[in-house]
Amino acid sequence: MKNQTIIIIALLAFFSACKNSSKESVRSDNVVTTDVTNFWKAYDQIITTQDSVLQYKYLDSLYLDKGTAGLEGIIEARRYTAEEYINAINAYPKFWNSIRENTLQAGDISTQLQIGIVKLKTIYPELKPAKIYFSIGAFRTPGTTIDSLVLIGSELAMADTNTNTSELPENLSHLKAYFATNPNKNLVFLNIHEYVHTQQKPRVYNLLSSVLYEGVAEFITVKALNQTSPNPQIEFGKNNANRIREVFENEMFYVANFNKWLNGDAPNEFGMRDLGYYVGYQICENYYNQAEDKQAAIKTMIELDYENESEIEAFVQKANYFSATLDALEQNFESKRPTVVGIEQFENKSQNVNPKLKTITIKFSEALDGYRTSVDLGPLGRDAFPNGTLNGRKWAKDKKSWDIPVDLVPNKTYQIYITNNFRTSDNRPLKPYLIEFKTENE
Repeated sequence: MKNQTIIIIALLAFFSACKNSSKESVRSDNVVTTDVTNFWKAYDQIITTQDSVLQYKYLDSLYLDKGTAGLEGIIEARRYTAEEYINAINAYPKFWNSIRENTLQAGDISTQLQIGIVKLKTIYPELKPAKIYFSIGAFRTPGTTIDSLVLIGSELAMADTNTNTSELPENLSHLKAYFATNPNKNLVFLNIHEYVHTQQKPRVYNLLSSVLYEGVAEFITVKALNQTSPNPQIEFGKNNANRIREVFENEMFYVANFNKWLNGDAPNEFGMRDLGYYVGYQICENYYNQAEDKQAAIKTMIELDYENESEIEAFVQKANYFSATLDALEQNFESKRPTVVGIEQFENKSQNVNPKLKTITIKFSEALDGYRTSVDLGPLGRDAFPNGTLNGRKWAKDKKSWDIPVDLVPNKTYQIYITNNFRTSDNRPLKPYLIEFKTENE
């Protein structure tokens, strides 16, 4: 009841302040939509010609050159290029015609967004100001952030079930399922989720920290707006909680699994993208439910220091989500990884390898998948890496060994770093292994 009273007072104060302002001035406080208007001015000129020089001229002069800090930010964050914009405009006319009206309504939700920000500040009084920019991107994000800027990709975030996807290629096929959730009706939720990101400390790019980073924003938004998440990953996750936890526990220590859990199309057994959002959400919900001081719990979540491993471990441990401690889960993961068991032609660290040797055969503890490989320089750098290693690499029939051709010289120390990109067919990564040896004098 106390929180409801605070929210009502805050909203009354907000609307009172707005009475003496025009509708446009209210929008300009936190929400900027001019990039959307400028995009369509550029679009209308671009489609009048097939002259690519003119098309790029219209894109630059009418859209990119007039871009706000938000457009500059979303281009930087997703590395969009002018070529991508032109290609998308030319390739998907039905899509653009179907999305246009929705995107031009971006300014109409300004007041709702302001109310959402007030609600967020109510549960997190330390909220710092941020600005929301609606722009048009090239299909890589409905929303992201840079520093204190919320960056909305309106071509995705403002889509709905009526958006035409018939022209989109296979690599964008996931958008059909996303548009089926009517993201245009969940803009406040998306914006508050991204607004939370502007309050968080920088993430560390391991899988656990990344799902926590997203889970915090999702859970805090649910609490601030007092509504369930519109994102299907959360409900799906709760309906498949045990299996998702089991699979995540087996995969979270390897960075190559990012695309199975966040922002990628790598296949998984669940047939659902971005289930990392659910994992992070559930950890946060567990933490919140056990906390006596709920507002302190919210503050802790938003202010997590992802660079402080002990802090992250303590948070996760208190949430009691995983079936064992992180140390125990990591040890279990390490115990299941394949290893390099030796080199056929000599023992590692040998000091008298024959410089006339032309092949090094690396032997593994079990069969690998037979196609993912990677070697790198050792600590001694490029000078210690043998020549002639590129052409002629090959797998044994049983996939338990791999040949590397080499061109050696006498009396020299060599290093070859075997990376964890080698994997089993079920995606378990090889433990990295440094080969080091010295050739004998002729």
